[in-house]
Amino acid sequence: MFTGKNMMKQMGKALCAMVLVSCGSAPATMPVAEYNVMTISTTDCELQTNYSAAIRGCQSVDVYPQVSGTLTKLCVSEGQKVKKGQSLFVIDQVPYLAALRTAEANVAAAKAGVATAQLNADSRKELYKENVVSEFDMKTAQNTLLTAKAQLAQAEAALVNARNNLTYTEVKSPVTGVVGNLPFRQGTLVGPSMPKALTTVADNSMMYVYFSMSESQMLQLIRKFGSKDKALEEMPAVRLLLNDGSTYAEEGKIETISGVVDPNSGTVGMRAVFPNENGLLVSGGNGMIVVPNKRTDCIVIPQGATFEAQDRVFVYKIVDGKASASPVVVTRTTDGRSYVVESGLNVGDVIVAEGAGLLREGTPIKAKESQPATSAPQAAQ
Repeated sequence: MFTGKNMMKQMGKALCAMVLVSCGSAPATMPVAEYNVMTISTTDCELQTNYSAAIRGCQSVDVYPQVSGTLTKLCVSEGQKVKKGQSLFVIDQVPYLAALRTAEANVAAAKAGVATAQLNADSRKELYKENVVSEFDMKTAQNTLLTAKAQLAQAEAALVNARNNLTYTEVKSPVTGVVGNLPFRQGTLVGPSMPKALTTVADNSMMYVYFSMSESQMLQLIRKFGSKDKALEEMPAVRLLLNDGSTYAEEGKIETISGVVDPNSGTVGMRAVFPNENGLLVSGGNGMIVVPNKRTDCIVIPQGATFEAQDRVFVYKIVDGKASASPVVVTRTTDGRSYVVESGLNVGDVIVAEGAGLLREGTPIKAKESQPATSAPQAAQ
């Protein structure tokens, strides 16, 4: 009986073990997750490239005095609009008026000397004809006349110089524009050799915006349009981003492309012109030039469809129902949501549209929803 009980216990243990083994050996079925996917297609989009830019008036002229003296009058104020030829400053005119009077007197005296020398020369000539004086006396008188005429020419030149100097005491605006800072006040001694200008007058009716692009970008631009002149003719209008983040209301046009590559930076200088009727743009300011680049038949994908590893960008293609990582070359966009794919994807490829960073290689994929690629409105390079 004792032996029978032991046998029953052993049989029970064996039956439990068989049940446990049977349960543990049953294959586990891994659920297939659903993901949004997209089928790659092409679309048209507009890329944009931003360049740091310096804003300058189309004419910005430093004004220096042409004569020395004390400032006796400031005729304008900072920021005032002036016309070409309008008086800006007056330098003490008293010494220059005196110099002018002296020059005028010297001219009068020289004219009198010429008249006297002319009479003497004429007289000697007549006396020479009558053999009263020698040829030497006659030629001496003629030479004296020539000397008097030369002295008159010198006096007249000095008179012109004196008049000009008096005119220069009234410093006038060289261009139509806006007056800059006025660092010197009435009573300051100024002169042509001073290191700092009296002021700067900037013509801000049209603004020049200077920027630079790399040599490779310039070569791409020329190849696209065929020549530099053709590029300037056909390039689309550009935009200007101001320092406060706003976009300037008026569009600009690229007018010049430098023919020289800066050996230090490897860049090529360019200049765009913008209208400035409202005076919002100020010479000396900074901003960003936005150059558009319209592209056709390009592939655009959401950034959520990508992940980065070792400084490379990947997407997950769906191959035989599983996720397969594939590297792509992309251009980042300014909207922060999309990429333009330069290489790595073809039309018809199916990729995971979102949550790519959470997947692993070989993860089974079930399409939740099929959606076409949407174009990015803008992209930055």
